[in-house]
Amino acid sequence: MNEYFLGVDGGQSGTTAVVGDASRRIVGWASAGPCNHVAAAEAKAKFRRVMTECIGQAAARAGLGEGPPRFRSACLGMSGGPDDKDALLRELLEADHVTVTHDAMIALAGATGGAPGIVVIAGTGSIAFGRNRRGETARAGGWGYLFGDEGGAFDIVRRAIHAVMREHEGWGPRTALTPALLESAGGRDANEIVHLFYTPEWPRSRVADLARVVNAIAEEGDPTAVEILRRAAQDLAVLAGSVRRQLWADAEAVVVSWTGGVFNSSVLSERFRMLAELDDGVSCAPPRHSPAEGALMLAYQAVGVPGVLELTTEQKA
Repeated sequence: MNEYFLGVDGGQSGTTAVVGDASRRIVGWASAGPCNHVAAAEAKAKFRRVMTECIGQAAARAGLGEGPPRFRSACLGMSGGPDDKDALLRELLEADHVTVTHDAMIALAGATGGAPGIVVIAGTGSIAFGRNRRGETARAGGWGYLFGDEGGAFDIVRRAIHAVMREHEGWGPRTALTPALLESAGGRDANEIVHLFYTPEWPRSRVADLARVVNAIAEEGDPTAVEILRRAAQDLAVLAGSVRRQLWADAEAVVVSWTGGVFNSSVLSERFRMLAELDDGVSCAPPRHSPAEGALMLAYQAVGVPGVLELTTEQKA
């Protein structure tokens, strides 16, 4: 009987599960909604539903058959940390070995293919995480939307709304962000969309999705939107630099990679790479694999399955 392995990326914007077989080939994958909060009873029920749906769909696509899927090893990386989700996940899963960790750990494993380095994650929120050749790890950022997440999508939209409100009140420059965000949010004026964003109909993930609007306006050359993205790139480069100084000596070679929807912006990503590489010894490289694939790699490693995970477009299509 074939043995199967599971990797899960559970984030603020969405959840991805991948299933691999004993030959380290991806045979199933699926996506579902966000699953980062479990504090209230309603949130726990949603978490269980999202995880069960996502893992079940990936297992079905892998051909695991009827009934709850069973895995030899599973690794799940959770946005917001694993502590409040560990017990819930162990109840949901049938696996010989379960690793529950934070999303930065799996993102680094995927980005570098398991090698030492730094990954900067910028989705709804942001964090930088690194591991050197001695196995030492360090982080910077990732403190949540109230106290951090600089350069993440929610932060970008928050800065854009600030700009819209400054124009609305007459103490900021005119910006094409105003009509674009009003149209996207369905508000009549700046005051109305601010109030909309405080309602349950606009959770952080939905607000963060408007970062794509900010990027579109920046690509059209709007100075305010461009400056917001340039500032976000600078914040993310600062996070990478902080991790580098914690783990590597001056001018020591280190690879910095990235992941998350924010880096789909060419305005931001090009600026980020330029700023990060100003640090002696730093070179930037695109991620080799996704965070979910990184989680799968860690699932294999946890039970000593040898070899390197190599994925092809056909396997993921």
